[in-house]
Amino acid sequence: MGVRSISDRQVMLAKGAGMFILALFCVLGIALAQRNGLLDDLNIGLMGAAGRARDTSGGAIVTLLMQIASAVGGTVGRLCLLALALAILWRRARDRAIWLLLLVIGGTLLNLALKQVFAAPRPDLLPHLDIVHTYSFPSGHSAGNMMFFGALAMLLGTRRAYGAAAVMIALIGASRVWLGVHWPSDVMAGWIEGLGWLMLCAVWLPARRGQQ
Repeated sequence: MGVRSISDRQVMLAKGAGMFILALFCVLGIALAQRNGLLDDLNIGLMGAAGRARDTSGGAIVTLLMQIASAVGGTVGRLCLLALALAILWRRARDRAIWLLLLVIGGTLLNLALKQVFAAPRPDLLPHLDIVHTYSFPSGHSAGNMMFFGALAMLLGTRRAYGAAAVMIALIGASRVWLGVHWPSDVMAGWIEGLGWLMLCAVWLPARRGQQ
């Protein structure tokens, strides 16, 4: 594990905490805007477009792809991917495996808490193409996969990893709107929440072996 000076760690903690607090304020701002109807044009417009696209000749194929993406990014799919990542990391870098596990657990609890705070109902503009039981805001799929795939990209530290993570995060977030179970603003808030948590947890990211 790399060595950082106390002052460097304090600076990183201040930056990470600042980013996390800013993210929470952004989520609050989106929630207030959504509750007061300021995002209706955006939400209804984008979800309405998704609904019209669902009814086209190619809509069934896209829906299937979106359902697969949503399943991969769902709780069961993400836990399976997490178990695989932990199994690989545990042999090579146990401290990084523990960091990933704690990041995911903490981020999941954070999202569940925020859902209870805002208690936003699911959209009813389109028929739901997925089974949902929790509140809508912020999107757990969007937040959870921003955290998980973002953390994997941080661990790998390559441009390809960041690119692949971005594609997965965007696809899974879009799938929730396509399936009619989240407003676009739910997804946006989930991404911001997840990114803020990532920036905070990055403070404790163990360095690769050999780094100073």
